[in-house]
Amino acid sequence: MLIYKKHKDFANGSVYLFETQKGNQVEVTDTFLPIETKYAINTHCNALSSPCVGSRADRWMIGVSTMSGCPVGCKFCSTGMLKNLELLDSEQIADQVYQMLVRNSPNHKSRDSKEFKINYTRMGEPFLNIKNVKTVINYLDTMMSDTQIHHYLSTIGVKGSDFSFVKDNISLQFSIHSFDEEKRNWLIPYKNKMTLKEIGQIRTESKLKTTLNLTLVDESDFDINILKEYFDPEYFFVKISPLNENVVSRENLLNGVIEYTNMI
Repeated sequence: MLIYKKHKDFANGSVYLFETQKGNQVEVTDTFLPIETKYAINTHCNALSSPCVGSRADRWMIGVSTMSGCPVGCKFCSTGMLKNLELLDSEQIADQVYQMLVRNSPNHKSRDSKEFKINYTRMGEPFLNIKNVKTVINYLDTMMSDTQIHHYLSTIGVKGSDFSFVKDNISLQFSIHSFDEEKRNWLIPYKNKMTLKEIGQIRTESKLKTTLNLTLVDESDFDINILKEYFDPEYFFVKISPLNENVVSRENLLNGVIEYTNMI
């Protein structure tokens, strides 16, 4: 059981801080967006068409951590600054979902959402804790059988990973951040990761295409020629994400190419 510490509310949800029994931090997000953003791949735009940020009846997304801390050390992520690394067990990961459901149960049920999505995208690399992640996916699909859950796993592409379970309601995201291998290796200094060419060869049985996520810190990191060479648009699509400024990104003099404003 995780221990609640505090949370902060935003226009379209909240971010929570919990602690494990060992006293290590766990971050969870509970957010929502209009259903139109689910189909951004068709409109080629993920910007909101109005100031309305939707509700949990539209797209309800819970972002869970698979670790406290992270060994990857991305150059714009502060998670690696945590002193202790703790792999979360399946009960601790499932408890993050459960606590968000309980906090919202008086007003909304997951089965009533047009999309209910669990993003394995907060603290940690899911494929370095994949046994517990797979256990949680199977458990939640069974225990929440009245809800059509979309499980969304984000990875740097850990070498040797088995993606055979990524099918049906499970989809995959590779966080690559640059199409230049040398720059990518600097941004993501984890040595045991797949090359861009190897990632481009991955095929899943998911209902959705595999996402290529780039938090661009320089426009030159987007290379249309590499994209065309390695990534078949039948199986992949690209998402450009903003950089959330923090002490690590500032130390590395990094700024995102996307200008954005958080609505608090």
